[in-house]
Amino acid sequence: MASGRVKMNSASITILCWITILGLVQCQKIPSLQIMPAASVQRKPVGNSLLLTCRPDVPDSTLISDLRWSDSRNMTIPPKAAGQSSPPIYTESIAGGQALALLFNSLQESMAGVYYCAASYSVTEQLAASVLVETYVAITWKDAPEDQRPILGEDYIVRCEVYANPPATVDWLRDGDPIKSSGRYVIENRGLLIRNVSENDDGLYTCRAAVISTGELAKRVIRVEVQIKPEVQQLPPVLNAVEGQSFSYMCNATGKPVPEFQWIKKSTQQNVADIDRFTVNALTGQLDISRVTQEDHDTYTCVAKNAAGISESTTKLNVLIRPKIIEFMNITVPENGEAVLACRAFGRPPPEITFRRYGTTEEYSVGLQVSDDRIVLDMQVNNERSETTGNLRISQLNKSDDGLYDCIARNPGDVAYKVGHITVEYKPNFDHLKALPPVYTWEQRPANLSCFAQAIPNATIEWRWNDRRVSDLYDINMQIETHGFRSDLIIIPREHRYYTSYKCVATNRLGTEEHIMELREARIPEAVAQAKPRSVSATSITFDVMPPAFEKGLPITAMSVQYKEEFNPDWNNAINRTWSPDSPYIVEGLKPQTSYSFRFSARNVVGLGPWSAYVVHSTPKRSEPETPKTLHTPIQEADEEDDAIVASPYADHFELRWNVPVDNGEPINMYRVKYCPGSKINGVWTELEGACLVDDIPTASHYEMHDLQADTYYRIELMAHNAIGFSRPAHLLLKTARGNYYYGSGNSNDAPWSSIMAGLMLIATFNSIHHHRRS
Repeated sequence: MASGRVKMNSASITILCWITILGLVQCQKIPSLQIMPAASVQRKPVGNSLLLTCRPDVPDSTLISDLRWSDSRNMTIPPKAAGQSSPPIYTESIAGGQALALLFNSLQESMAGVYYCAASYSVTEQLAASVLVETYVAITWKDAPEDQRPILGEDYIVRCEVYANPPATVDWLRDGDPIKSSGRYVIENRGLLIRNVSENDDGLYTCRAAVISTGELAKRVIRVEVQIKPEVQQLPPVLNAVEGQSFSYMCNATGKPVPEFQWIKKSTQQNVADIDRFTVNALTGQLDISRVTQEDHDTYTCVAKNAAGISESTTKLNVLIRPKIIEFMNITVPENGEAVLACRAFGRPPPEITFRRYGTTEEYSVGLQVSDDRIVLDMQVNNERSETTGNLRISQLNKSDDGLYDCIARNPGDVAYKVGHITVEYKPNFDHLKALPPVYTWEQRPANLSCFAQAIPNATIEWRWNDRRVSDLYDINMQIETHGFRSDLIIIPREHRYYTSYKCVATNRLGTEEHIMELREARIPEAVAQAKPRSVSATSITFDVMPPAFEKGLPITAMSVQYKEEFNPDWNNAINRTWSPDSPYIVEGLKPQTSYSFRFSARNVVGLGPWSAYVVHSTPKRSEPETPKTLHTPIQEADEEDDAIVASPYADHFELRWNVPVDNGEPINMYRVKYCPGSKINGVWTELEGACLVDDIPTASHYEMHDLQADTYYRIELMAHNAIGFSRPAHLLLKTARGNYYYGSGNSNDAPWSSIMAGLMLIATFNSIHHHRRS
């Protein structure tokens, strides 16, 4: 034989070898059954699935019959029936019928024991194999909720009950650190006992279980959230609500988790959320009543509850009735009498009553008024009827007391207002007519003398002339027309005797008053007193004219001038010019180097007065324009040495504006503007070399200066030009507003230089001002 033995392993089968007569070695496989997995003991945790396979290892598998599995009681384990759900233990033919599997769907402790596989081989030979199935219970969390909520201040066991077979040992960790039984923490079989729970006990706890014999280790992370019993903030003893209005109140409570709220009405023990008009926000505790009624007058309890407990507080809802003013009458009282304004109001509680003049905010106080001892306020309260009567008494009544008054009734529910009127009766007066001028007329033009008296009750009017009633004269030149409270006396002065005084007499039941009205004959104005030339140019002269005196009610309406060349003796060909009295008296369109004669007259409604105030004056020759006048309000006026200083609201631009000057005989065809940055040192203006800008512009009255430097002084020179030449310049010193210190070219490299120059100019200007003040 090449070898006298056969190599074996755990999966090998028994080989039987013998020596034949011929001396040859022959080997034959011994029939057997193999159980896979090959270990003789299968140890599995309860609840796991298990598959055991029994496979014949025989020379001829066709000779195997009655392959089966049985348990330790020698009860054959049947296969799963067709259509049947999987039983806990069953068998199943696999590998084309060459093997038989034993299946455990979910191992239980009761399934532990020896399981046998048996079969017949060649009918006569019985084969058998066995395997021991052992079970153990893995670590099971019996009572270990992952979220647990102890209550603040109480003892609490963080539950962590573990079941295992073999038994497990349990320890605890918090934030990775072991917890030992000491002080407030005690490890028990049921879990971790925490004595007198505080908010600091919030956190994650680890319950760790271990089975030493199996090496099994399991962890359970338990979130502990400390709960706090609710505590309702004490409600006020009484809450006031107003009938007919909405009402809201917030019930506040602390607690963890946030408590839920209810409001309970005491008389019915009803949750008010079930009542119409009531709503309750269960999260915030806010009670809302859409419209309060008297039925809501009751005691209410706010209840706050959470998983940790319950808290409540009680208050009374007092329903108020808003004030209603039920009587406030207008009164009429004669001057110097006593007025009593009575105002009666209802409400619950009975309202307080006061008064004030309509349109003012200052209210009268109860009792004698400090500001006016004629006025007294008193009140009477009827609690049984919930009514209050307020009386405002004013003695020695005068006309200024006439008017509207507010009655004000207020209680905690609301404020009510009502307006009443005191009418003060008084005899007629003509105070409003005393400042009026006489009435003027002329040439038999109708004159209207209009008269009406201030009086309560209304006055009747009659007219008297020379102490005789006009209505009794039947004079066709005098007619009386009545228009409501007003009476007009229409007079046609056909004779001079009508220019005289007329008496308007007003009468009511309290008395009579008279008013004298004058009818005067109107005449043309007197001669103009004086006229003097004030300013003269080649083509215009401005006069100062002193108009004649005039009577009140007959003003000067216009001033006129006639002018002609002096050599012309005929005023009929003179030129006329008329001004309104308040305008400048300027004559324009004159010829240069010409002598003119002027005369003046005043006009009123009657006509033009006599020509007077004769003036002869010559115009100069054509010349350059007058100096333009700038239209800017200076922050420092000009004097003999200094220019006026104006401030620009902008840092980089300025609009220069001026009045168009007199052209002196030749039209202005352009303006020249020159402006230079610089400073004034010791009274001498120093310009920044090469920085001046000059611009000639067409005829205009404004000019926009661009690309100015911020916080810098500029000296501006403005001249007008005509065909003869330039005017004398107008000067202005401009100060730009603060801003970025650079010129508008956009070149950032200029910025440092510009800043330095700006600073130097500011220092120089300061020195100039300081020197000027000392000098």
